[in-house]
Amino acid sequence: MSELTSREIVVNGFWHNNGIFVQLLGMCPTLAVTTSAENGVGMGLATMFVLMGSNMVVSMIRSIIPSDVRIPAYIIVIAAFVTIIDLSMNAYVHDLHKVLGIFIPLIVVNCIILGRAESFASKNSVFKAALDGIFTGLGFTFALFVLGSVRELLGAGTWFEMPVLGSSFHPSLVFVLPPGAFIALGFILVGVRWFNQRGDSAS
Repeated sequence: MSELTSREIVVNGFWHNNGIFVQLLGMCPTLAVTTSAENGVGMGLATMFVLMGSNMVVSMIRSIIPSDVRIPAYIIVIAAFVTIIDLSMNAYVHDLHKVLGIFIPLIVVNCIILGRAESFASKNSVFKAALDGIFTGLGFTFALFVLGSVRELLGAGTWFEMPVLGSSFHPSLVFVLPPGAFIALGFILVGVRWFNQRGDSAS
């Protein structure tokens, strides 16, 4: 099997293997924190930082970790970066940190991060591992941003807390509640599948 080029890593991480739109991973934070676009972006960027950092470290130490303890070792690396981002957000973006709450520490058990460490970072160079972490994280951030934007627009009539749909718009409260997350994500997934199929047929 030939090695992926940098372009393939970028495209796969951001779109073709998108953790939410394609693989449907990390559903807990996806559905829980995306009540607004801001929350989605904040959670996504925090996850991207952890992905990039853990991928790089796993790639650096992959040759010295015994195979039978590699998963616990990866989790320790991931937990270290989650601790860093948790404390940093608490210090510098405290309001957002309060909103995201327990879902920041729970980044440790996000299967996207452990999956990339095991399937990619442990088999590739530090540069490629970092590239994969950045663009997989950006793809995750983009998905959270889209879902958060849809829910905030339909559920509150705002975008990044700014009124955009006018006083005549009547928000639907269901979209800021858990059932609304499933409904909005379902329609977004339909749109993504339609877009991909259209692109495949055009090519």
